[in-house]
Amino acid sequence: MSRVTTAASTACDGCGRVRPIVSRRDDKSLCGSCYNRSDRRPQRRCGRCGRVAAICVQAKAGEPDICVDCYELPVGVCGVCGRSRPCQWVASGAPHCLRCIPRATAPCAHCGEHRPPTARWAEGPVCDPCYNAALRRRGRCAGCGVERRLVSPPGPRATHCCDCAGLAPTHACAQCGREDKLYARGRCDRCALARRATELMAGPDGVVPAALMSVHDAIVASATPRKALNWLRQGAGAPILAEIARGSLALSHEALDDLERPKAANHVRQMLVAHGALPPRDERLVSLERLNAQTVAAVARRDDRKTLAAFATWKVLRRLRDRADHTTTKPTAIRHARTQVLAAARFLDWLAAHDLTVSTCAQGDLDLWLATGPLARHDVRYFVEWGSQRKLTEKLVVPPVRSAPGDTLDAEARWAIIAKLLRDPGIEVADRVAGSFVLLYAQPLSRVAAMSVDAITTSRTAVSVHFGTQAVIAPEPLATHISELITIGRAHHIGIGSSASSHWLFAGHLPGRPITAARLGQRLGVFGIDARAARRAAQLQLAAEVPAVVLAQMLGVSINTAVDWVHAAGGDWANYAAATAGDTDPS
Repeated sequence: MSRVTTAASTACDGCGRVRPIVSRRDDKSLCGSCYNRSDRRPQRRCGRCGRVAAICVQAKAGEPDICVDCYELPVGVCGVCGRSRPCQWVASGAPHCLRCIPRATAPCAHCGEHRPPTARWAEGPVCDPCYNAALRRRGRCAGCGVERRLVSPPGPRATHCCDCAGLAPTHACAQCGREDKLYARGRCDRCALARRATELMAGPDGVVPAALMSVHDAIVASATPRKALNWLRQGAGAPILAEIARGSLALSHEALDDLERPKAANHVRQMLVAHGALPPRDERLVSLERLNAQTVAAVARRDDRKTLAAFATWKVLRRLRDRADHTTTKPTAIRHARTQVLAAARFLDWLAAHDLTVSTCAQGDLDLWLATGPLARHDVRYFVEWGSQRKLTEKLVVPPVRSAPGDTLDAEARWAIIAKLLRDPGIEVADRVAGSFVLLYAQPLSRVAAMSVDAITTSRTAVSVHFGTQAVIAPEPLATHISELITIGRAHHIGIGSSASSHWLFAGHLPGRPITAARLGQRLGVFGIDARAARRAAQLQLAAEVPAVVLAQMLGVSINTAVDWVHAAGGDWANYAAATAGDTDPS
């Protein structure tokens, strides 16, 4: 697959694209992009990322040198789409964003579509999708039988490698020799990733610090090297890793807490924790402590501020810290604790606005406050009880509030969604399994999200799932989907810097962490699953088929709650054997 030269331009020897050539040396022609990333261009230390690289913008007027990787186009209002975006030709008064820059089209020699050509090969112009597909098209050569990139005949019907087709080898990695799409300095994505990660995370001595070596290795071993390359180049967390490696940022939770970009800092934090560079920390509890401190500080009255601080510290946080010593705090417990503090702060503000204090508040005042606001005000019950116990108030009572029963998913709609999850080939296996756990076994999103691979037991004849202390045999085809999720289905969702194998059944974007219940709910919502309504429908069915003690173990509820569900569904023990056998195939 040789390159051709036109009268107007020449194909770049670095990327194969037809572009203006800016460098001709050693019988090699390079376009501007490849020249910027080659060793021909003088290199200096970048004032932003700190790496020694080709400089795109020279230092001037107090601004540092900016390398080609850190350079960003100036923002302007595109003259075509009218949006404020990074644009070219801003200084000339005719800004065009990258999407609107006019490009000539031509019929692609591979697919026939009229698209802007990315390269011009012997067979003719090649569009970008076909260009990328051709560079990554690998298989067993019909001539030599070796697994290689197939180039002849051109297009998706290629059957021979370049050697068997009598063509000069192109797009071979300068480091490992693999034939693939090339990136920085003629390297494949995997080799370019290793080089860039080492440059970014090198210490002052040019070597990656020992404390960060496991993080470095995890990034290099990423299942999606192209995605990892983009993260190292554009991700907000990459400069944080570079600062830690250079020693300009301490390797500690406190140093990360002080950074201005908390999301990026938290991603790096989880990466460091997952690989042992930082000790684990209960981030939910730390976040609650920070929010509570802000709420207390916002109270202007000194006595009320002291009272609220005592309640938040010795009542709310103390209970959570005691639980955290034995198990990880759950999101629901954190939200509940937060509402208690907020309700107390709002109650104190209301008392002050009515010239009252905690000590002068009477039952009638409390009833007035509860009656003139939303039901969320009843969360002040915990503060009132605590104040009464400490003799800060008279004996006050907040009446209980019974929540109205929520919606229940229609049985016919429920089974239609189950059938779609289990049968539709276009649904990802993680969504199939998670949705089935909610719709079939009434599991809450918080429990599904936190499930580990240890909850699954596989054998030659069956796949069983542990919900709480109860094991349930999964029916087909759910059993096959669960096995697929365990073996190959989770790598797609593992984030940059995560270990190659995750302990979590539904791995999240943050390294070493599972998917959040909120994100899982968003994914299942695409298929029309309202998790609460679906869970209630499944609870009613299970309550009619299994005894209360089994239902309590599966759902993680008290035995009294399980008995209420069984009575509401009119269930008994008759169908228990069928349920434990997993006879829930929607087909």
